[in-house]
Amino acid sequence: MTTPWGELALTRFPEDPRERLRAWDASDEYLLRHLAERETPLSGTVVVVGDRWGALVTALAAHGPVQITDSYLAQEATRANLARRGVEPGTVQLRTTQDPPPERVDVLLVRVPKSLALLEDQLLRLAPAVHAGTVVVGTGMVKEIHTSTLQLFERILGPTRTSLAERKARLIFCTPEPSAERLANPWPYVYDLPNGIGPVSGRTVVNHAGVFCADRLDIGTRFFLGHLPGGEGARRVVDLGCGNGVVGTAMALANPDAEVLFVDESFQAVASAEATYKANGVPGHAEFRVGDGMAGVPAGSVDLVLNNPPFHSHQATTDATAWRMFTGARRALRPGGELWVIGNRHLGYHVKLRRLFGNSQLVAGDPKFVVLRAVKR
Repeated sequence: MTTPWGELALTRFPEDPRERLRAWDASDEYLLRHLAERETPLSGTVVVVGDRWGALVTALAAHGPVQITDSYLAQEATRANLARRGVEPGTVQLRTTQDPPPERVDVLLVRVPKSLALLEDQLLRLAPAVHAGTVVVGTGMVKEIHTSTLQLFERILGPTRTSLAERKARLIFCTPEPSAERLANPWPYVYDLPNGIGPVSGRTVVNHAGVFCADRLDIGTRFFLGHLPGGEGARRVVDLGCGNGVVGTAMALANPDAEVLFVDESFQAVASAEATYKANGVPGHAEFRVGDGMAGVPAGSVDLVLNNPPFHSHQATTDATAWRMFTGARRALRPGGELWVIGNRHLGYHVKLRRLFGNSQLVAGDPKFVVLRAVKR
């Protein structure tokens, strides 16, 4: 990546030489070019929100920025990219969306996230630290910036305008008004589940901003909840890509003797899963882990893995995450252990499972979704 601060060698995480997707895009380049051309003062506390793979803070490392991200993978990519550039550990502060924000922000750079709710939550959390002199610049691809995006900046921080588009990227300029009144942060959002969905019927769900379908039960999860395994004899269960933890909580309620591991790469998701689990007073033992899928789970230690894999990486459609999840599940399962997967019918997960496990059984299906079962032999 060519920047005003030099050439950067950047990779995504986990690093894969076959990966065709870059660790930056035109919106990162546009923002960095704007900062250099306008000679934007990068003194004081520079905060970068939503840096996809660390491209922005790696370029600006000399200014000691603070990165705030919801993604474990993005944070690990940032560490690797900073190390590759020879940046000393601690030069860049790596914080998560669950950590307290800085008390003062002098430059706020925002890579617009896919989730409008996450943007709202983060702007509301950062607003008290923004002052009249704070430089606020957002960036994103044109297809990611909508009228609602600009309205959020305006409502929470102050008057907002956009730049002309360059290479399908656009910048957002905001003039802070610290004295403006703001509504209270509506996140996390709490609601009760409907009836007729098994052990979690009528139970409470807690969703932090940015979690998939944060304001309602999505139809895929609802279908999965109606076809979960009984869980008898499964002592170690993993809710892989747990989101708000509804699936793992359902298994814990159905089988109080099971130990359930909730894992997701999203800090917001794991916080939601833990809050959902605790809100329902579930008996038994649970562990909540932010990480890269099944990495760190001992081989042959798991009886059952439940998985609703994502098929997008930001705006790109890819099956790489699903394949890593399936591969990690197979390694972690004991002989006879099972992987249960919910997915859109058109994704053809049964082909991947047969290739990896040597078997795949259709448990249930409708015109949109299938529930598949694979057994480790």
